[in-house]
Amino acid sequence: MNHPTHSTRWLPARPLGVWWLKALSLALILCGSFGQAQTVTLVTHDSFTIPESLVTGFEQRTGLELRFLSGGDAGELVNRALLTARDPIADALFGIDDALIAREGARDLFMSYEAEGLSAVPTELRFAGASLTPITVGFVTLNYDLEGLALRGLAAPSDLVDLTDPAYRDATVVTDPATSSPGLAFMLTTIARFGEQGEDDWLAYWAALRDNGLRVTSGWSDAYYTAFSRYGGDRPIVLSYATSPAAEVMFAEEALDDAPTRSLHCRACAWRQIEAAGVLAGTGNEELAGQVIDFLLSPETQAAVPEAMFVYPARSDVPLPEAFSLYGPAPEGEAVATLDAERIEASQARWLEQWTQVVRQGRDPDEVR
Repeated sequence: MNHPTHSTRWLPARPLGVWWLKALSLALILCGSFGQAQTVTLVTHDSFTIPESLVTGFEQRTGLELRFLSGGDAGELVNRALLTARDPIADALFGIDDALIAREGARDLFMSYEAEGLSAVPTELRFAGASLTPITVGFVTLNYDLEGLALRGLAAPSDLVDLTDPAYRDATVVTDPATSSPGLAFMLTTIARFGEQGEDDWLAYWAALRDNGLRVTSGWSDAYYTAFSRYGGDRPIVLSYATSPAAEVMFAEEALDDAPTRSLHCRACAWRQIEAAGVLAGTGNEELAGQVIDFLLSPETQAAVPEAMFVYPARSDVPLPEAFSLYGPAPEGEAVATLDAERIEASQARWLEQWTQVVRQGRDPDEVR
C-alpha cells in the first residue's frame, strides 16, 4: 500500500515503451556480469517495500545482488509483464493477485516453482497451483477520514449504498479497475454484492456513484495521498485496505490515542486480495529467481510484511502487530464478498469494458448490459 523506500536498488519503470524496459533489463544483466555478485531482478508494483536489512542479509547469504524494478500499480505491472511475455524484463515478479491472474495470458507468464516454507501457507490461499507463491493477504475496502467527514457535517457511512446518497456527493475516490488491483477488487466486490440482474445491479450502482460526483484515479497512491482528505485532498472517503487505519497509528509523526480513519465494515464490503510471486517464464535465471521467491516467503520477510506493506503475511506461523487487531481487524464472514474464480476468468474482460462505458464514458447501464 505504501511507497517503497527508493535507493540504488530501485529502478522506476517509465512509460517509454517496451524497448526501453528490455534495454534496461539487458543493462542490469551486463552490469552484474562484470561485478563480483550475480544480479537477480524482481519486478514489483510500486507499493512493495521490505526492510533494507533483510535484503542485505539475503545478498550476504546467497552472494547475489538483488535489484528491484518498480512497475507501477499492480494492474499496470501485470499489463507490462504481458507485453514482454517470454522475454521478461526481470527474473521474478511480485504483485499479481487472485483477480489479476484472470487476465488473458497471465497464467502463462510463470514457471512452476515450489517455494521453501509453502507448507506454512494455508491451502485456500494457493490460487494458482504451482505457478505462484502467495506472499501477502489484504482486504480491500473503503476507508473514511473522521475529521474530513466532520468538516462536512456527515456521519460515517455504514454501507456501500450510503455513498450514492446526495449527502455524500463529491466525497468518494476510488481507483480504476483496469489499472489498479484495489480498483479491480472493488469492482468485483460490487458485482458480488449487487449482482448482474435487474435495475439495481452493479452497473446501476456504479452509475449512481458516477452521478454523485465519484472521482477515479489510476492508482492507489494518487487516491490515498493526493485525493484523500487525510492528506490534504477533498475526498473524505477513499478506496484502500482494512489495515490502513492501523498504518495511520503505527506511522504517525506524533503518538495517537486512536486511529484518525476507519475502514467500512458491512455486508459484502470487502474483498480478500491474495498477492503472489512467481518465476517469470523465459528468464534464463530460474534458480536465482527461485531463491528470491524463497526469500519473500521466509519467516523473517513474512514477519516484516505487516509493518512494511500493511497487509497480512501469507504464512500462518508469524506474529502480527498489536495495532492490526486494534485498528485493522480482518473482515470475516459475510463482510467479505466472493465470486467463483471461473466466473471471474470468463467475465472479467466484459466487466471491465462495461465499467469503462458506464463510469468513464457516462453511458446508461441499459445500453451496455
